[in-house]
Amino acid sequence: MTTSLLMVGAEMLNWSDLRPSDGRPATGGPATAALLDATLRPTDKVLVAGPHSLQLLDLIATKVTTVDVLVRSAPDAEQIARVVSGRVYCGALDRFTGTDLYDVVVALDGLPRLVGPDTPSMSWTDALALLKARMAPRGRLLLAAENAFGIERLIQPDVTAAVPRNADWPSVVDGALAAPIGLAAIRTALGALAAGTTLYCAYPDLVSADLALLDPTGPLTAAAIARSVAARYSGPTLMDPYRLIQDAVAAGLGRELAPVWYFVVGDKTPETLPGKAIPTGNGVLLEEQLLAALKLDDQAALRRAVPAYVTWVHSLDPESAAIASPDNVIADGTKYRLFGSGVVVSGGAVEHLARFVRRAQEAGSRQPWSGDTQALTARLASMAGLEVEGELTVALDNLRPQGQAEQLATIARLSQELADAGEQATWFESQLDGIRRSRPYRIGHAVLNPARVIVKRLRRL
Repeated sequence: MTTSLLMVGAEMLNWSDLRPSDGRPATGGPATAALLDATLRPTDKVLVAGPHSLQLLDLIATKVTTVDVLVRSAPDAEQIARVVSGRVYCGALDRFTGTDLYDVVVALDGLPRLVGPDTPSMSWTDALALLKARMAPRGRLLLAAENAFGIERLIQPDVTAAVPRNADWPSVVDGALAAPIGLAAIRTALGALAAGTTLYCAYPDLVSADLALLDPTGPLTAAAIARSVAARYSGPTLMDPYRLIQDAVAAGLGRELAPVWYFVVGDKTPETLPGKAIPTGNGVLLEEQLLAALKLDDQAALRRAVPAYVTWVHSLDPESAAIASPDNVIADGTKYRLFGSGVVVSGGAVEHLARFVRRAQEAGSRQPWSGDTQALTARLASMAGLEVEGELTVALDNLRPQGQAEQLATIARLSQELADAGEQATWFESQLDGIRRSRPYRIGHAVLNPARVIVKRLRRL
């Protein structure tokens, strides 16, 4: 390679954004790669500004003839110089001077990590102006901005220690390189660029974007986003991420609560990145239908849906049947089809039903019957004429909801149901006590009691 490594000033000599010790790694992900693949052309001269994963840089290098990179970390610059064949500039954006113009400026990590502690003053708008100055007259810009009030703030709190990590210290003394708060404010900051901008909503985060969508609406889109976000936040959370995303998209808030926005200036791109991330056609997840039936205690709907689903699973080939859990099956009336790759589950339809029961318990969904995972699975399986033989591969203990909000709601619901049951028991006791005090009961008891004594004595003979 003919790479040239150039120091422009304000380099961070003992810092790495590619392999941070206590910070966020460089941006990447399937959606980011798909966006680059859809927009870059072989004749483009490209500037990559900020830390992008080596996989993305390698993809860019194979798509275009000329690529230059600007990063603030000296160790990263040395490593990147072995990947790309163009020039690698090491230093802060405000020290990056010159007259070179580029067909495409790629800043899909955002703007905050384009400067270091040696930059005394710079705002997000100032940084954007410097990037715009590097665009050719008909140049294109790929820019990422984090949402200051994204869905992650409702899912998991920031548990950073009282003393910030190294990456949390301000990179500029006077100014703020974080994106303006709110989509409208960012559009205003883009100025004239906003008119020709395509907006993508990226999930689950900036580091690894699995999905980028122009219009995050519809039940199947909500399911795809929820699956991606739930995989990102798999531990204890404030709210169940899967259910929260479903509700947010259904309420039309998928764009406003997106963790990241991609702004594509001056180019036309696909509606969904990657292209086949969202299934086409109508329908909803079978899991959603079953959860709705459980919530309303609609056992008639369950007795229709479960046997039909089990019959369909039995008609599939072994590979398809292994991933046909209710959370990976689209129900369109009486027709079923697979949603995506899914989780491989061995054991057939019974294990798929057990997976559904487990997910329902983790989501804090109402269960019309008592019992653990095994007992609830056996009840659902019996609707299709199946029996639970042996132990299930899923955990058999009573599961608690993943989100703290769902845990509190479950406690409140169970407490109310227990109180209602106690009131019913008290009422039945009062009715029974009244019957025992009535004249007909005492007469009948007086007449029948001697007869019972005689019968018992005859049985002893």
